Amino acid sequence: MKNKYIEQTMRLVFLAAACVSIAATITICIFLFANGVPAMLKIGLKNFIFGLKWKPSIDLYGIFPMIVGSITVTLGALILGVPLGLFTAVFLARYCPKQLYNFFESGIKLLAGIPSVVYGFFGLTVIVPAIRNTFGGNGTSILAASIVLAIMILPTIISVSESSIRAVPSLYFEGSLALGACKERSIFLVELKAAKSGIMAGIILGVGRAVGETMAVIMVAGNQAILPRSLVKGIRTLTANIVLEMGYAADLHRDALIATSVILFIFILIINLCFSLLKEKKE
Repeated sequence: MKNKYIEQTMRLVFLAAACVSIAATITICIFLFANGVPAMLKIGLKNFIFGLKWKPSIDLYGIFPMIVGSITVTLGALILGVPLGLFTAVFLARYCPKQLYNFFESGIKLLAGIPSVVYGFFGLTVIVPAIRNTFGGNGTSILAASIVLAIMILPTIISVSESSIRAVPSLYFEGSLALGACKERSIFLVELKAAKSGIMAGIILGVGRAVGETMAVIMVAGNQAILPRSLVKGIRTLTANIVLEMGYAADLHRDALIATSVILFIFILIINLCFSLLKEKKE
């Protein structure tokens, strides 16, 4: 009877925890859409999403440059971070000597624990000057933000991908070798294919962090609310736009910033949906 009582109690506790999580998500959605949608309708949905000028002083609220900036920076981070993260995961899972594994694993965990502002300061003092000396300009640019974000998403991609590779049954690898495939072919064409669900999950988590990152991007992206002309020019992302102006915004300006967060929320949902559809298609 005592064990049954404990089991029922814990079941209620777990149910309450799940309900709290769902309720928090629903509350956030209600707040965002209740405040953001009326602002979008007042500004004009087309003018708000596709407008090229963000000038609150004269009631111009066009976020298209910020949408392009967020997409560009995120794609740049993925192009730089995903191959490096995946190759590192393969190295840790299949090539790393045991005596060095703890050292590399600790370094990756340390990388995951570094605050965003430290990444931003590193980018501002190392990456930005390097870009300025190489390509000219002031150095704060799409390229700088992409490099910083690529470094930031590495721990997530590496950890999840490595765990997925290690979870693949050893029979897959051994069977491939028995059929005459070399070690590299067995890893990349058999094990990685079997672990693609976990690897895709790691990439999705990396995309979520890249899209939602604010502090580091503010420090190195230049924060110019204009369409990007090249990779070495400045840009402003959706998150940076919200953080930079929410402190003093009021009335329609404040509602427009909340509407920007609605677009960001929808943007992340679309990314996750696209990855899920791609995953199902491959399976």
